[in-house]
Amino acid sequence: MTYLLQADPIAFSVGPLKIHWYGLMYLLGFAVAWWLGNRRVRAGRLPGVDAQGFGDLMFYAMIGVVLGGRLGYILFYDLNTYIAHPLQMLKVWEGGMSFHGGLIGVVAAVWWWSRKHALHVVDTLEFVAPLVPPGLGFGRLGNFINGELWGKQTDAGWGVVFPSSLDTELRTMAPDALRKLFETGALDRFARHPSQLYQAFLEGLVLFTVLWVYSRKPRPRYAVAGLFVLLYGVFRFLVEFVRVPDAQLEYLAFGWVTMGQVLSLPLIVLGLVWLWMSRRAPTLQPRVA
Repeated sequence: MTYLLQADPIAFSVGPLKIHWYGLMYLLGFAVAWWLGNRRVRAGRLPGVDAQGFGDLMFYAMIGVVLGGRLGYILFYDLNTYIAHPLQMLKVWEGGMSFHGGLIGVVAAVWWWSRKHALHVVDTLEFVAPLVPPGLGFGRLGNFINGELWGKQTDAGWGVVFPSSLDTELRTMAPDALRKLFETGALDRFARHPSQLYQAFLEGLVLFTVLWVYSRKPRPRYAVAGLFVLLYGVFRFLVEFVRVPDAQLEYLAFGWVTMGQVLSLPLIVLGLVWLWMSRRAPTLQPRVA
């Protein structure tokens, strides 16, 4: 059954301050990561590190996610727009975050923190890896509520009509009028793949389940990190086939290659290399601080 998305991107207002669902999803992702991370710290999964040390790691990682994600989106997807309108860089609540940029930011933060604590950076990355997917899933739900990053048109029974994807005449209709028109079936031809929900399921739920279960017992170095980047790269590469590329970029080659696929290929290669390296790598044993 086709669905018409008419969600308000603003969750609630406090005076003149408007709280957006997209921002709340990021906060929820950080909160879940904090809770899961503390469980792993208590189990000694990051040897020699206590709750305070983990708090510092989370602080650095949050800065890395936000700065890296925003700068990555600007550099990879829409540099010209932000050069013309620099203040747009500050409007994070409107979307415009890149996973690949956020990943670079987190790796940089983890490297800095690991250096201070005399830990192998990959060991820290593998501690962090299972904490990341819930945030990815919540972020994609935020994209869905915002009505952005939608997929290609489809006649599947679960297609979604995104008002932001309609022609100007339809997009500017009053919500009630648009709803009535939708109920006549006139908008079914505009239904699209809810690619945000596909990504929330694969990158959020599936990736978290696999990593959490796999990392419950000690694994050789590079194994957990390798599995994370490999699965994310594969999931993202596949979903890009039904997701509409950013309008300012379109397809990069052959009428189907997207920037998301180009940026995911190195992750797939890195994941395979790390899994191969893990065969002869040492295994970090839990040790409570």
